[in-house]
Amino acid sequence: MKVAVYSRVFKKDLSKDIQLLFDYLNECEIEYITEDLYYAQCIASGLKCSSTDTFNTQEDIKKYNPDCFIVLGGDGTILDAIVYMGNNPIPVLGINKGRLGFLAGESASDIKKAIDNLSKGHYSIDSRSVIQLESSGNIFTHTNFALNDFVIHKKDSSAMITIHTYINGEYLNSYWSDGLIISTPTGSTGYSLSCGGPIMYPGASSFVITPIAPHNLNVRPMIISDNNIISFEIEGRSTSFLVSLDSRSETIDQSVQLAVKKASFEFKLIRFNEDNYLKTLRKKLMWGLDNRNI
Repeated sequence: MKVAVYSRVFKKDLSKDIQLLFDYLNECEIEYITEDLYYAQCIASGLKCSSTDTFNTQEDIKKYNPDCFIVLGGDGTILDAIVYMGNNPIPVLGINKGRLGFLAGESASDIKKAIDNLSKGHYSIDSRSVIQLESSGNIFTHTNFALNDFVIHKKDSSAMITIHTYINGEYLNSYWSDGLIISTPTGSTGYSLSCGGPIMYPGASSFVITPIAPHNLNVRPMIISDNNIISFEIEGRSTSFLVSLDSRSETIDQSVQLAVKKASFEFKLIRFNEDNYLKTLRKKLMWGLDNRNI
């Protein structure tokens, strides 16, 4: 077995957990490669990493062909890691060192247990839909996809923008707002939720269209099948706007044509037998912890 180890940035207070991961991978005779910047940070901090093979592009991942990704961090770090995979989805094991952690479900204190289960094949694959952007401006090039959401947002803090929205070419609505979120079921517990959108079960095969601070108060989030193509035309007083795929953003003008659809590939998340989405939902949103239930 070969794994790819990734994290955004080295944190000194996690050095013991990181060293434990490297040591236990060696003990279990699991070959591993490390993201090059993170590897350099680990070595500079005095950690011992037996592998010197590193990666920093999709081509590197294709070359080394790991069986899975081990991601140290929170959900945002997992969203970063998907960029390295492209349309070649590799199962991801998330070790949660962030805050909420809907995707990164394993605790750093359970690293050994997680590696044991991984090496023995005692896990299941949770497949998640991915949203893909098509644009006339060739933005995001080879990373034109997202696990959570696609967002159109005004660039400055002044006037609202108008987003004319179409489903399969048929006019839906003109959203006069600060922006618009098109979320996958995975992303429904993220930005969309904070803007009043619903929580969707991962296998819902849907998108949710959620306006950001709409001027018309009767405009509400809308769920549609992910078999549809959603396209947009943007106008406003400003000459430029922001579009984002997960945590990556680009600036465009109103001449750029935009459309999103379900990607032809899925994101694969490693889940161990005792884990499930509903349990995670209850835990992370603290359902049932009302003092009246005690």
